[in-house]
Amino acid sequence: MEQYVIKGGNPLYGEVEIGGAKNAALAILAAAIMTDETVTIDNLPNVRDINVLLQAIEEIGAHVERVDIHKVKINGSFIRGVNVDNEFIRRIRASYYLIGALLGKYKHAEVALPGGCDIGSRPIDLHMKGFRSMGADIDIAHGLVIARAKELKGTHIYMDKVSVGATINIMMAAAMADGKTVIENAAKEPHVVDVANFLNSMGANIRGAGTDVIRIVGVEKLHATEYSVIPDQIEAGTFMFAVAATGGNVLVKDVIPKHLEATTAKLLEVGCQVEEFDDSVRVISDVHLKHTQVTTLPYPGFPTDMQPQMAVLLGIAEGTSTVTESIFENRFKYVDELTRMGADIKVESNIAIISGVKRYTGARVNAPDLRAGAALVIAGLAADGITVVDDIYYIQRGYEALEEKLTKIGAKIARVEDEKELQKFILKVS
Repeated sequence: MEQYVIKGGNPLYGEVEIGGAKNAALAILAAAIMTDETVTIDNLPNVRDINVLLQAIEEIGAHVERVDIHKVKINGSFIRGVNVDNEFIRRIRASYYLIGALLGKYKHAEVALPGGCDIGSRPIDLHMKGFRSMGADIDIAHGLVIARAKELKGTHIYMDKVSVGATINIMMAAAMADGKTVIENAAKEPHVVDVANFLNSMGANIRGAGTDVIRIVGVEKLHATEYSVIPDQIEAGTFMFAVAATGGNVLVKDVIPKHLEATTAKLLEVGCQVEEFDDSVRVISDVHLKHTQVTTLPYPGFPTDMQPQMAVLLGIAEGTSTVTESIFENRFKYVDELTRMGADIKVESNIAIISGVKRYTGARVNAPDLRAGAALVIAGLAADGITVVDDIYYIQRGYEALEEKLTKIGAKIARVEDEKELQKFILKVS
């Protein structure tokens, strides 16, 4: 079983390059099968979720050519079935995007119910409500979502709550429905905009992405395109918080600073310096951090995917801070692990009350999910001594070459496969 082993206490200096947005790329890959022409997608992150989805697309007959680790060509004209189900696709949340893509193109989809990280209830009722509004019959049987429609009709859909996944899924199906669809109370996240831009580059007619009202006029068919995925704001934020927790001066490159405004605002509040450039941000930290309050909200609010990283930062800030989680009810599973490292955190309902300590101490911890795992890596970088992070499978679902990128900016971290490699690393850094 692979682990990260970390010797903490090293300030980070230099430059780090951010890859493509996992959450955007997953939806874009699903949408790519909606045309029978060849689609080229660049700036893909080379992470497990992406590779699992590409495998699933290939298994239903689409032609998938990996040009390189970050670029792929997909041709959906060879698809021979609409049943998407294997042990791997059941583990990722983004499997549900294939429902909207297949339903839009073929008016029929059978896709395994989604998995992903256990961070709380994430029902797909809003997805199904949207598909039904357009005329689809939806059933759940044998662990599959089965969607069928004689035809999809454009309609008016009001989202009972803001949902990124449902907004994207309905948008994909509506792109090839008959008539006009209006999605109200739509999610505004950058990857919603990126998927809309991708679909438009294939000939879709989507307007308003990035606002709370999206208008879609269905088209009969989509065509070939070449497209580059936007930078990953969560990967960027994770590195920014790593610098804040450990000290130093790092230029985070290949980002869209506008997408990082909520993260940047909190870094400024806790006492870091942040300089913005056209496609990069510089974070400077002397590790004298101040307390603050954070509430997760849909974009442009503070992202729930940055909440664990924020809590780690506040755990070594002066004074008492609060983190309120308003999106997922089970996102504090990392608190017990962080307590092993000396954190003083009490969770009451959806609020974490954090009393800052002077430092973390190295310990053996488990990554309970993707973002919590990244947060524990940050804690290890800031801790005294050696930290071992188990279950890094979760982290590898969303971060490409995390240990390599951190090493380049001064971290002492390695990925090891057994106790012998672990002890070798400890001896090397001692």
